[in-house]
Amino acid sequence: MKKRCPNCGREYGDEANFCTRDGTRLVVPTPATPELVGLILDDRYEVQRKLGEGGMGLVYLAADKTTGETVAIKVLTRGLGRDPKAMVRLRREAAYGMRLAHPNICHIIRLGQTQDGATYIVMPYVDGEVLVERTHRLGQIPLDEAVRLVNDMAAGLQAAHDNGIVHRDLKPENVMVRTGNGGVHAVVMDFGLAKAHTAGKELEKLTATGIVLGTPEFMSPEQLRGKELDRRSDVYALGLVAYEMLTGKLPFEGRTQQALMIARLKQDPTPLYESRPDLKFPRQVNIVLDKAMRREPAERYQTAVDFAKAFAAAASEPR
Repeated sequence: MKKRCPNCGREYGDEANFCTRDGTRLVVPTPATPELVGLILDDRYEVQRKLGEGGMGLVYLAADKTTGETVAIKVLTRGLGRDPKAMVRLRREAAYGMRLAHPNICHIIRLGQTQDGATYIVMPYVDGEVLVERTHRLGQIPLDEAVRLVNDMAAGLQAAHDNGIVHRDLKPENVMVRTGNGGVHAVVMDFGLAKAHTAGKELEKLTATGIVLGTPEFMSPEQLRGKELDRRSDVYALGLVAYEMLTGKLPFEGRTQQALMIARLKQDPTPLYESRPDLKFPRQVNIVLDKAMRREPAERYQTAVDFAKAFAAAASEPR
């Protein structure tokens, strides 16, 4: 399976994760999506320019002519739009995403279709830097900044969990970092792929080929096994994200995605001091991260906020 840099277009093999030219996280090329620049969707959203692309399609910047606000529009690939089961699932989960009004969540405003049948999702535009790009640019995120970002992500996740919604695909590509009010702040994106765990087995059956529910590098062990998920799966992913922020690396090694998945099912995370011997962290930070990434959900922090509080307390100890 080839991967491609969304910025320069260079292609790589399955084992690569970042572009060697510009450091951008690689994506799996998506099927064709329509070109929307210059169009007005729903007599309301004026599409201005393309922002980027991801596993599900293209993302555009648009102006809401009704409110004057700037929004982001994600247009899904045509293959997804032609899949009836995928669309049933997307409509249901978009409805869940619309319930999540929180400062640390980029919620869904509406779900629509273009005149030629392409499906799009309208979201608030978050002006900032994608966490994966910030981490790669800096090499690693300083501990005090990582604490603030984890606290923000945990607050957003907790708001979703309190509404019975599990994100399922938390990763650095799905977190925007914006600067303001004297510091950095994290906003969790793509809650449209989340799952209301109270919806029962019917929704589970709608998991369609074409919508990837989770990114292999950040899936919890129970997600890799195809088990029922709850908020503790997001806690595991948040622990992985925190580890990568601090080290610029993942805590498990493998030359392929399959090897990485097997490592998470059988191995313990690489300690911080082994991953980055050039950096010093309080000993308790490693203990907290290790607990967040336990293979068994019952052994982890049971809420995202519990993890964030323990992480902040550990970071305040002497190095």
